[in-house]
Amino acid sequence: MFDGECLPVKILIIGESCRDVFHYGESVRLCPDAPVPVFKSLKISDNGGMAKNVQRNLQSLGCQTELITNSEWEQIRKTRYVDFRTNHMFLRVDENESTFGSLSVDRLEKLDRDSYDAVVVSDYNKGYLSEDVLYFISQWHPLVFLDTKKILGPWAEEFTFIKINNAEFKATEHTLNDNLRSRLIVTRGYRGSEFLGKIYTVQSVEVKDTSGAGDTFLSGLCYKYVETKDIVTAIKFGNSCSTKVVQKRGVSIL
Repeated sequence: MFDGECLPVKILIIGESCRDVFHYGESVRLCPDAPVPVFKSLKISDNGGMAKNVQRNLQSLGCQTELITNSEWEQIRKTRYVDFRTNHMFLRVDENESTFGSLSVDRLEKLDRDSYDAVVVSDYNKGYLSEDVLYFISQWHPLVFLDTKKILGPWAEEFTFIKINNAEFKATEHTLNDNLRSRLIVTRGYRGSEFLGKIYTVQSVEVKDTSGAGDTFLSGLCYKYVETKDIVTAIKFGNSCSTKVVQKRGVSIL
């Protein structure tokens, strides 16, 4: 306690990170050597992405955070070339994806797990988090949120809540048992989010960019659940958070 107030929520984030780079510009002519547009970059945005973006969103909500991520994350870049006027993406270039490395449970065993209110796992399935490590994390702390691009299986059955998007749900639907379904929160874009067969709708807004919206939903979900211990309230808050960021350009935070 300090000054009569509660200490801020402390969240441990585990997962892969990269740099999200956006070149905003214009194209007013075709290349004379080939039938492709000539892109002129006018503005560059460069931020931490993936697990780093989850951290940024949780910090924007006032959380104290700690991040365990790949050491070479700044060398891994996702670069988008986007028309400034229409927000149309011409091209995305991914670099150095072979440098994610892998996490050992030894690093986690050295931490004081009781110092964290919750753990958030941001698994982009790049090799940093094996199924064995994920299973260990699911049992290591009593409140763990998983966002994964892996096909779900027995290794995932001890996570408190599992957040995936609509495409990921379709890819893993055939592997789901009743236990996994009871933990599953599926984000369904403009339709909202689904939990235990019920859809929680979102406000209809003009969408400029959905990049990173899942990270924002996950951050809002975790933050509000720690605060209220009510998953429905947390889902609705996560929905409202992601609705705000999709109205902005690029990978944005609250």
